[in-house]
Amino acid sequence: MEIVDCSDRYCVVGAGPSGLAAAKNFRQQGVLVECFEREDDVGGTWYYGRPSSSVYASTHLISSKRLTQFTDFPMPDDYPAFPSHAQALAYLRAYARQHQLERDICFSTEVQRVEPVDGQWLVTLSGNQPRRRYRGVVIANGHHREPLWPDFPGEFTGTTLHAHDYKTPDVLQGRRVLVVGAGNSGCDIAVESAQHAAATFHSLRRGYHYLPKFLLGRPIDQCGLWLQRWHLPLWLRRWVSAQLVRVAVGSPQQYGLPAPDHRLLASHPVINSHILYCAGHGMLRVKPDVERLCGDRVRFVDGSEEAIDVLVCATGYQLSFPFLDPQHLNWRDDLPQLFLHAFHPLDDRLYVAGMIQPNGGLWRLTDYQTQLMARFVAAAEQGLPVAARFRRLKAGPAPDLLGGIAVVRSPRHRLEVDYYTYRRVLKKYLELFAAGTSSRSQNAS
Repeated sequence: MEIVDCSDRYCVVGAGPSGLAAAKNFRQQGVLVECFEREDDVGGTWYYGRPSSSVYASTHLISSKRLTQFTDFPMPDDYPAFPSHAQALAYLRAYARQHQLERDICFSTEVQRVEPVDGQWLVTLSGNQPRRRYRGVVIANGHHREPLWPDFPGEFTGTTLHAHDYKTPDVLQGRRVLVVGAGNSGCDIAVESAQHAAATFHSLRRGYHYLPKFLLGRPIDQCGLWLQRWHLPLWLRRWVSAQLVRVAVGSPQQYGLPAPDHRLLASHPVINSHILYCAGHGMLRVKPDVERLCGDRVRFVDGSEEAIDVLVCATGYQLSFPFLDPQHLNWRDDLPQLFLHAFHPLDDRLYVAGMIQPNGGLWRLTDYQTQLMARFVAAAEQGLPVAARFRRLKAGPAPDLLGGIAVVRSPRHRLEVDYYTYRRVLKKYLELFAAGTSSRSQNAS
């Protein structure tokens, strides 16, 4: 089969937020790219209604626009603090237009295989297109594409769907609904069900901290920014945060929810201003973990049973790179072992953008991530000493990305990073490259 030589450029897999940031930042550093997107437009999971999208009709960002927007492209002033999925997609399309990224994107084209060949990467595409050889690859296919299903014993005869496939509440209307999972999607869907279903039950494996979207009249993630600026130690930040939340909304137990089994900040936060209201008004009933499916009924570990018509599994996603052999991502213990969750420790031409779970806006962090990738690639091509220095760093021990926080040990937290700590680490390395590039320029002059 014919092989097209594209060894003067990088292949970017996916044109969601991370892929767009990668394409823009690589090109800004003089590194040519070609991006492949399986849908017919940019946006990734934010392209509502498409098979690759996991957002539902009522989805809004759970991080504020200020901490989510790209570093060089602010969201419009007339956007609310927490934009809708439609506004998020419009913003991503505007970002692509602003930087003329469409010219480097091949739409309706799926990457089927990526494999190393003689120090480069061979990419197989859908549609019987010729294979292409690239100098490097940036994987930006997202980690909300492959639903993770619970393995409950027994059989359920009602309607079962994953949160990935939930779009509108008509499927819940007048039905008895069980939502399994207490992440942000699970809580959103439980709240929506409480307003449309005949009865809503919410199965929780353990207790959680529930944070309102607004605190003291401001987006709650910006309140965290205040504490960071004050340079308070972790224990004091945790104490101040807990006191503010307690004053604002009280404890989960006061609403009939189980007490958290972990300290605040030790688990990815549930940002939801309505879940406590619905629980406190009896609009949803809290149940423990599922023990067994019994036809049209569900039995819980406390021995109780409920008749259920619709079972919604908001049980998260599994990492999936179906086009790449896991061994190439330094895969161990069910997770790619990458420096900063982004840089292969040994391969200088393979990167993963956006493979993090921050307690804040993801897009801004992937912007910094891909700026760092692009600077490293450009510096390495020029033979700058700073590239060799960073190469040694990424092959060594990883820095603390959690700011000293000991998170709950669960699959949900394998990619957890503290927003401010991770941002600080990325900016520190960007400053390293800025200094290294500047010294080279001064020497050349």
